[in-house]
Amino acid sequence: MSSRDVVLARVRRALADVPRDEWPDDTPVPRDYLRVHGTRTPEETAALLAENLAEYRALVHHSDRDGLAMLIMRLLNEHGARTVLVPPWLEPFWMAAADQTRIHDRAASTARELDGVDSVVTGCAVAIAETGTLVLDGSPDQGRRRISLVPDHHICVVRVPDQVVDSVPQALERLDPARPLTWISGPSATSDIELDRVEGVHGPRKLEVVLLSE
Repeated sequence: MSSRDVVLARVRRALADVPRDEWPDDTPVPRDYLRVHGTRTPEETAALLAENLAEYRALVHHSDRDGLAMLIMRLLNEHGARTVLVPPWLEPFWMAAADQTRIHDRAASTARELDGVDSVVTGCAVAIAETGTLVLDGSPDQGRRRISLVPDHHICVVRVPDQVVDSVPQALERLDPARPLTWISGPSATSDIELDRVEGVHGPRKLEVVLLSE
């Protein structure tokens, strides 16, 4: 029996003595809440994304298509990466200048093997300006969820303006809830009861975001 079956069985038991005509109906949930806070141009939305990413201690870079390969090479070199993990359908020209040993995203890779990888380069599904959040959905240019959670250095390329939205409601309209969604707001961080910040406990300590103008 799956977890879903267990939960549904508990719901049925809880409703056992409730007449069927008193069960919750299928009335649609109202969606008339505020979707965007203010009106922005695409340039203003991208600037807000960069500002909020930096607020979360992500390192933000800007590039065009011609300069992207050299930028990724420089970021990998500055990190001291010797190995880099790439999803199966990452744009080939992104990695054209990098000379690190290429590690491919394999289902058979163990957590220990992934922990030994220096860096990972991925695309993203959507980026949310108002929250400084990147969302990955496991598409071929992003790979499995774990490849962005285990290696210590993550370079994420965001296409601007196509992949940037203002708000969470706008992002949800673009995302498939059936896909494995990973929401990233800055490098991995947690705090204890005294609010001492610790980075890298459950994800990369270093997040670099490249805003790719197209």
